[in-house]
Amino acid sequence: MNTLVKIIVSATLSILSFTLNAQENRNSNLWKIEGDNIKTSYLFGTMHLIPQKDFLLKDKVKAAFEASEQVVMELDMSGPEFMKDIMAHSYLEKGTEIKSYMDDSEYELLDSYLKEKTGTGMQMYNTVKPFMLMSVILMATVDGPIASFEMSLMQMAKEADKEMHGLETYASQVAVFDAIPYEKQIDDLVEMISKPKENAELFNKMVQLYVSEDIEALYGYMDDYMKGDIKMMEKFLDERNNNWIPEIAKFSKAQTTFYGVGAGHLGGDQGVVNLLRAAGYTVTPVLD
Repeated sequence: MNTLVKIIVSATLSILSFTLNAQENRNSNLWKIEGDNIKTSYLFGTMHLIPQKDFLLKDKVKAAFEASEQVVMELDMSGPEFMKDIMAHSYLEKGTEIKSYMDDSEYELLDSYLKEKTGTGMQMYNTVKPFMLMSVILMATVDGPIASFEMSLMQMAKEADKEMHGLETYASQVAVFDAIPYEKQIDDLVEMISKPKENAELFNKMVQLYVSEDIEALYGYMDDYMKGDIKMMEKFLDERNNNWIPEIAKFSKAQTTFYGVGAGHLGGDQGVVNLLRAAGYTVTPVLD
């Protein structure tokens, strides 16, 4: 599979890939953050897209959520400004259509695939940017009902009357994809739907490792899987992770905070877990 597809799939699914210090080598996707200048907080690695049958918020996650005064995710999707941002940054320039970035055979292939999977063809998506089309295709590849940790956390926050905030803006996320030529993104979309079996196996393995919280196995899998695209991974993960650390310090200084972010951001030397430790915080896994 093309490396860009790997990055976009991993970005959209936000799969867990922890690197741990030897003394913290335990399986968990929930972490406690402690420090002298902050309120005890929690960091939860999510999957944005997961089959409903595999979706589960464990008791430890619910307890951490209940113990927190506010909820912070990658984006604040709770207010009307978020929808304005989507409208402002998800579409091509006025007068431009996505079909202008592909040839007729690519357009026909995508059109047929979307009609088969969603009942609606390319005409519906002619003015959106390629990453939006990728999201539609990813959802269409999942068998059966799908669930979202983010949507569930948003609903829980609303019911509990907890404030919600974001670590970054929608525009900054979109900028990562806008840096990739649209023609290349289209080529990778075509490659993705041309290899349905490979994509299904990839997704299913990631889900299995996430559900089992098998930290070592999943990190090894992702490390091998992503090798070769260092610059893109730095832009998509490392730069954003580093930008989040002062934001986490700010939010947690004020209130006990529950953070829900794509789990792929937590691992590695430049992952959120290790960056928080490097900043002087104590970060430990919360076990069942």
